[in-house]
Amino acid sequence: MKSLDSTPSDSENGRPTAVGTTVSGPGGESRESELRAGGENGRSPEKPSQEDPRERVNRRWNEILQETRVAQTGIQILFGFLLSVAFTQRFERLGDFDHRVYVVTVVLGAAAIGALIAPVALHRFLSGSQMKDEVVVVAGRFMVCGMVLLALTIGCTLLLLLHTVLTDTLAELLVGAVMVWFGAAWFLLPLVLKLRSARRADFGDREAKQGR
Repeated sequence: MKSLDSTPSDSENGRPTAVGTTVSGPGGESRESELRAGGENGRSPEKPSQEDPRERVNRRWNEILQETRVAQTGIQILFGFLLSVAFTQRFERLGDFDHRVYVVTVVLGAAAIGALIAPVALHRFLSGSQMKDEVVVVAGRFMVCGMVLLALTIGCTLLLLLHTVLTDTLAELLVGAVMVWFGAAWFLLPLVLKLRSARRADFGDREAKQGR
């Protein structure tokens, strides 16, 4: 009569096998060895690590700060150039149209700077108020607004410069082409990629439901 706590033996060689140990088949490793290896590497082979909501909002905020620094550098250099133009001798010889374009350009540049610095002001005034989720959402919208204003500022600056060295029609065509490029690279391409990713996710969900 066998004891209840006796160790089961291997059917092939008669050696005892520990309880709960998975014996690998010919030419393969045991599933338990794979799970143990996955645990030693610090990650589970079944479930990928997921972001905590607080970690996600902190990551998004850090990304916004990095993006803001890049955009702020460009608009500040451009705005400094625009301010210096008004004090040159050639500026007085410009026509009424060029003067109006210059005024519009300076106003757009100032508005772009305000939109791109707004996330920093929001964070400073709302720091410690447990509103980081709202700050991240509003800061993202300010970033988009600032990028639109920055693109318009660059377009008006090009129009002002090219208008003095080229014919009116050629200058306007070149500025229009540059603005189309900005719209495609900054806004249209991200939108297309986002829609493509959403369709791919929907297709994967349908495939998973059909496979059940």
